Amino acid sequence: MKILLIILLGTLSLIQTPLSLADNTNGKNLYSQRCAMCHGPDLKATGPLAKKSNPPTPDLTTPAFKKRLAAYPGVIVSSVILRPNGDLIPKTLRENGVKVAPHAWNVKDLRDLNEYMSGVISKS
Repeated sequence: MKILLIILLGTLSLIQTPLSLADNTNGKNLYSQRCAMCHGPDLKATGPLAKKSNPPTPDLTTPAFKKRLAAYPGVIVSSVILRPNGDLIPKTLRENGVKVAPHAWNVKDLRDLNEYMSGVISKS
């Protein structure tokens, strides 16, 4: 019985898609298409529109932001979704003629974006 259980668990682990790989691909794509123009590929506010936003685009790799992320794990998602005016495309993009196609956000997208960005932030 023990051997059968070990074989069954081993088989299940082989057939499951690694979630982190799938999630990071979707998260990375969402970030690249929707966030990097301001936050930059390194999340350090190095994107071409970083200096044009008001307030200025924050560097998400600072110790202060890392502390905030640790205290409030959903802070990235809330900054995307819970904008005071409900606008997912910041005014800065419109003012600079950058068009970003509408996106029907779902829970998986939000989790993937958070996972990708959290991974990049923790490595910096």
